[in-house]
Amino acid sequence: MTSSTEYTDLLRSADLRVTRPRVAVLEAVDAHPHADTETILGAVRTALPEVSRQAIYDVLNALTAARLVRKIQPSGSPARYESRVGDNHHHVICRSCGTIADVDCAVGEAPCLTPSDYNGFVLDEAEVIYWGLCADCLSEASQPHS
Repeated sequence: MTSSTEYTDLLRSADLRVTRPRVAVLEAVDAHPHADTETILGAVRTALPEVSRQAIYDVLNALTAARLVRKIQPSGSPARYESRVGDNHHHVICRSCGTIADVDCAVGEAPCLTPSDYNGFVLDEAEVIYWGLCADCLSEASQPHS
């Protein structure tokens, strides 16, 4: 768990102005990994009830641009945010309940995948999403239904 002072230092190191909504969003993203905007909004409003939805979107955009949070958007899912940044990890998502978990790179350093053609790009990241059933949903699926 990170303190408000550490969030303040993080914002300053990214040359972002320290505001209560920015600190509250960093706290919410850290406390709720892979949360969507609605979850983050709800968490922030417990501390700052007056904060607007647009303010949350603006803060998330600024934090994502500064690489203080990472935005992922799995197919068929709203954007989600996490505080684990800079390590080019991947995600596994349950097709049934939507649970998301982090998965470290399978091989080597970022981007940890080599395309057949770089098309002139210099790559620094690869995003992989694995889909399947989590242990809880798999167990539930194998139970006889009455």
